Amino acid sequence: MLRKTDFFIDGKWTAPVAPRELEVINPADEQAFAVISLGSSADVDKAVAAARKAFDSWSRTSREERVEYLEKLLEAYKKRLPDMAGAISSEMGAPIKLATESQAAVGVSHIKSFIRTLKNFDFEHRLSDIAPNDRIVHEPIGVCGLITPWNWPMNQVTLKVVPAIAAGCTVVLKPSEIAPMSSIVFAEMMEEAGFPAGVFNMVNGDGPTVGEAMSRHPGIDMMSFTGSTRAGIAVTKAAAETVKRVTLELGGKSPNIVFADSDLQAAVHRGLAHCFENTGQSCNAPTRMLVERSVYDRAVEVAADFAKNAKVGNPTDDGDHIGPVVSEAQFDKIQGLIDVGIKEGARLVAGGLGRPEGFNRGYFVRPTVFADVSNDMRIAQEEVFGPVLTMIPFDSEEDAIAIANDTPYGLSSYIQTGDEEKAHRVARRLRAGMVQINGASRGSGSPFGGYKQSGLGREGGKWGLEDFLEVKAISGWGAQEA
Repeated sequence: MLRKTDFFIDGKWTAPVAPRELEVINPADEQAFAVISLGSSADVDKAVAAARKAFDSWSRTSREERVEYLEKLLEAYKKRLPDMAGAISSEMGAPIKLATESQAAVGVSHIKSFIRTLKNFDFEHRLSDIAPNDRIVHEPIGVCGLITPWNWPMNQVTLKVVPAIAAGCTVVLKPSEIAPMSSIVFAEMMEEAGFPAGVFNMVNGDGPTVGEAMSRHPGIDMMSFTGSTRAGIAVTKAAAETVKRVTLELGGKSPNIVFADSDLQAAVHRGLAHCFENTGQSCNAPTRMLVERSVYDRAVEVAADFAKNAKVGNPTDDGDHIGPVVSEAQFDKIQGLIDVGIKEGARLVAGGLGRPEGFNRGYFVRPTVFADVSNDMRIAQEEVFGPVLTMIPFDSEEDAIAIANDTPYGLSSYIQTGDEEKAHRVARRLRAGMVQINGASRGSGSPFGGYKQSGLGREGGKWGLEDFLEVKAISGWGAQEA
């Protein structure tokens, strides 16, 4: 069994102040495969002290120096991509193909994107032609506390750590204690890249202890959190005591509007594939499929057939199948919400309660589709975070927009239509941070984030860098020469 009980603080691997071990469970077989330590507020104090000590010099490094360090990180990451994929597959159950080609590979993509962003970002500029002696300067905010989730671990770690250090900040990372092994591999990459001591620090632990200590810590200037809306509220409340900046990437219940003029089978298949990707454990998953009534019955048939034929398999097997969900707690939550959907009167057309056929252990869930759902049902309003789709009929464009926006969330929305003008019209009216039309993927450097209870701020590209910068206005710059 792997033993990774040290934290990375001030450029070296450091034993916790007080031993408190936790087994890491492989969700495919429910067996422990590694042991980590859970940190304390004392460990957070040590990490913050290291980050504060390093901030003065790191914040004054040149753009070129920071680019050079990030390029070394990129090379270290690419070299250890198989190790990263293996860690992710073991800790959160991602099938090895998904873990390699998406989960681990997205880290390479984000590092490359932020290197491009850093090279081209304008850190200093004149206010305007009519105020030539007013200088606008973008400066690093300070020490940043970063809390990342288990579902897309390297996506979130690289979306936070890389822009923060690119901006000139120093960081303390707390990855999810459920899936910590990938972040330990990442910390080893940071060590290999040779970042100065204290620039990057990592303390494992749980939210109520380490997360709370970070959020309240007077030595941390900013908190960036990804996770549930409930936990994001807790981070925000704790951070309020020291008036630190908080950015949040939270939950979603994203609508996928399927109009009758779309290629119906392609639209439904695309929506199901995205909903079930990563075993449904994505905050931007299109989990509410809104279908125009004239083609609704046919869409339900297509969806049911897709779900019934969706393959579920072990993470170590090659292929495009669905793996387990991450933990027993997550499995129980999903089972409970499937049961709620049945009791609410939704029509179960595929899947349902229990494990798929052939599985008697592991946190495997049956790919599930509910039809005839009304948008006030719990399964239409609550984030299930599993391979569960709800299907809702609508009668008109106005009806579709109203149902789509009738949610506390606003992370992502999806539109399927053959009418380009309609797609543009509807996209502008959806209250969401991201809209994807007819399966178009988001470009590299596109801002990721949402409206309402889906969060605050944006990750990725120049928006992700700006989140870690303060804006300083200096008047009288150059006035002596005027």
